[in-house]
Amino acid sequence: MGHSQAEKAQSRERILSEAATQIREAGLESVSVGKLMKRANLTHGGFYGHFESRSDLLAKALERALVDGEATARASAEPGKRRSFAALVRSYLSRAHRDAPESGCAIAALVSDVGRAEHEVRAVMTPHIESYIELVAGELGERDESAAIAAVSAMIGALALSRVIVDPKRSDRILQAVREHVLAMQEDASAGA
Repeated sequence: MGHSQAEKAQSRERILSEAATQIREAGLESVSVGKLMKRANLTHGGFYGHFESRSDLLAKALERALVDGEATARASAEPGKRRSFAALVRSYLSRAHRDAPESGCAIAALVSDVGRAEHEVRAVMTPHIESYIELVAGELGERDESAAIAAVSAMIGALALSRVIVDPKRSDRILQAVREHVLAMQEDASAGA
């Protein structure tokens, strides 16, 4: 790779990183190409040398945000050990996760925005949701994925709702209630095995 290609790759990386962080903090519609390029220390005109359109940027930034959120979750497990389902649920439905949308699960942070976005952007999140359902189904030992769909939906929904609720005690209660129910689902699945 020549020097200019290396610089272009670095510039693209800065743009994507900045956009991924921004959408996790403030949503898809918060991205202004002009402001984003300025924060990346690049000219507005240079944007199209990296992306076909704003939609292309949003799709790629969303993918980055989703992958980064998954990496953060994996990194929180003890090195060399598989993270237990109970630990995953407790971590996901925690105050720390609730209070850090910019570094947590991008699905919960962006599900409403993505639901209103163009097909191209929605298609980016779909395999990540499916993967999460598969992971939970495996942990619950379910042949019928209904319990896994319910658990994933409850966890994402609870995290999203807990971020909206102004009263910290009520917000904590939402996380606690769903955490207890999802963990009970695993106990029920284990008892039935």
